Amino acid sequence: MEKIAFICVHNSCRSQIAEALGKLIAGDKYEFYSAGTETKPQINQDAVRLMKQLYDIDMEQTQYSKTIDKIPEPDIAISMGC
Repeated sequence: MEKIAFICVHNSCRSQIAEALGKLIAGDKYEFYSAGTETKPQINQDAVRLMKQLYDIDMEQTQYSKTIDKIPEPDIAISMGC
């Protein structure tokens, strides 16, 4: 299965949302990851709230902020530029 990674700076909001939505929409076809060049102590709480409210996804239970070296080498890397 191809690995798709969403990469940003802090891996706390946009890339986390992209990973969660990727898993929801196409998790049976691809492996989705997110990572950053730095980390934050927790995922952005607005993102957590919105994903729970809109998609019933609890990102605090399934995801955490991590750096690029903590995920498998992706086949496709998508930069979430700031």
